[in-house]
Amino acid sequence: MNGKPDAVVVGAGPNGLAAALRLAAAGLRVQVVEAAERPGGGMRTEELMRPGFRHDVCSIVQPMAAAAPFFREFDLASRGVRLVQPEINFAHPLDGGRASVSRRSLVETADGLGPDGPAYRRLFEPLVDHGTDVVDFFLTSQLRRLPTRSVGAITKFGLTGLPNVRWLAHRYFETEEARALLGGAAAHGMLDLTQPLTSALGMLLTMLSHHAGWPLVEGGSQNLADAMVTALEQQGGEVVTGHLVTDLREFDGVPAVLLDTTPEAFVSMAGDRVHEGYRRWVGRYKHGAGVFKVDWILSEPVPWTNPDVRRAGTIHVAGTLEETIAGERAPNQGRLTDRPYVLAVQPTVPDPTRAPEGGHVFWAYVHVPHGADVDMTEAIENQVERFAPGFKDTIVDRVTKDAVAMERWNPSYLGGDISNGQATLRQMLARPVPRWNTYKTPVRGVYLASSATPPGPAVHGACGDLSARVALREVFGVRHVPPLRPAPPA
Repeated sequence: MNGKPDAVVVGAGPNGLAAALRLAAAGLRVQVVEAAERPGGGMRTEELMRPGFRHDVCSIVQPMAAAAPFFREFDLASRGVRLVQPEINFAHPLDGGRASVSRRSLVETADGLGPDGPAYRRLFEPLVDHGTDVVDFFLTSQLRRLPTRSVGAITKFGLTGLPNVRWLAHRYFETEEARALLGGAAAHGMLDLTQPLTSALGMLLTMLSHHAGWPLVEGGSQNLADAMVTALEQQGGEVVTGHLVTDLREFDGVPAVLLDTTPEAFVSMAGDRVHEGYRRWVGRYKHGAGVFKVDWILSEPVPWTNPDVRRAGTIHVAGTLEETIAGERAPNQGRLTDRPYVLAVQPTVPDPTRAPEGGHVFWAYVHVPHGADVDMTEAIENQVERFAPGFKDTIVDRVTKDAVAMERWNPSYLGGDISNGQATLRQMLARPVPRWNTYKTPVRGVYLASSATPPGPAVHGACGDLSARVALREVFGVRHVPPLRPAPPA
């Protein structure tokens, strides 16, 4: 880029790229600077073991990309990004060959839950009926204004979602199958499931299964990141990779700098320009459990005992709700368990393009204590083998990343925390510090735009988009949000 840009975004994850696209839509010259050799952040796809076998290193299933307002406006289909929907969105196997499954159809899912079917419909039908308004409210309001649409559904969601998921599961359901299904979705949040607000995540993700599905990006999540980069370049923007920013003085003279980083990274880059009060609040910001990740190449699909699980995109491998709660309590208390909650995805079930013909890849991680360098391979494979006897015999190759390696791969994953800070009730209301506008920093013209700001983790682009709107208003005087520019004609 010739001359100084109008705005710089540090970090080319989904939030950084969303921020850049919103700024570019206002006609600004935007440069994105990324430390890694490829853009995408958690959406990067790599051939980790053998040519032709494509593995999403972190983010893989994209219900928010299918439902979030930013990506609806971005219009994935017009950018050549295809979302592939599994026949069954997610499954939760239980001992004895049983399993509960979430299908795209709410009615079919409820029918499969036997005596808990009517309660399932009673809980989720109002949310699914108003799914777009529910998603838009919680991704754009920062929980600081009252809803103006679908007030009843959003209010019910807020009140029902406030307690912990054990309370909600026992309040509505009687069977192990229904309770486990809800608990498995809630455990995506990486929290101790006896904490408040864990019901909300379980409800939101389960609702999304019926509202937008739990799709994968055909060919790998990298294709979504690449489409965002292409869209930025078509507007004159630039993405510079392989450059680690350590000092914000590098951008002196640039009117706006947006950071898709951790708050700790901002404090380090800003140096003595950050006052002690803000520095102390960032020091109190809590990062949660880390992850231990395994990617496999298999000789055949996972031989799940229950045939429905074989058709699922995502599988929560944990057993009953109480086992799931115990599996998530351990890492949040700094302990290991030999029966962890395993979040698994079988990408080549809905998307065979991720492997050569006849090949299969499998993806899974467990939560571990923050910063742990422990090897959980055996515990993970034992859990899968429990519900899929013969699984170990299908393993052709594997590669692992412990929590320390995850941080090396992406410095925003401090201690292996892929959420960039715990999504507790307190930290969702004041994320990362207790300020009315948490995107603003004490440094003039510098804004946080990562998942350490509201509305928090997931591939929805909202953190970057909302941060860019603040920068446009405060730095450039743009009061009316510019619409994203459409894809050029093919």
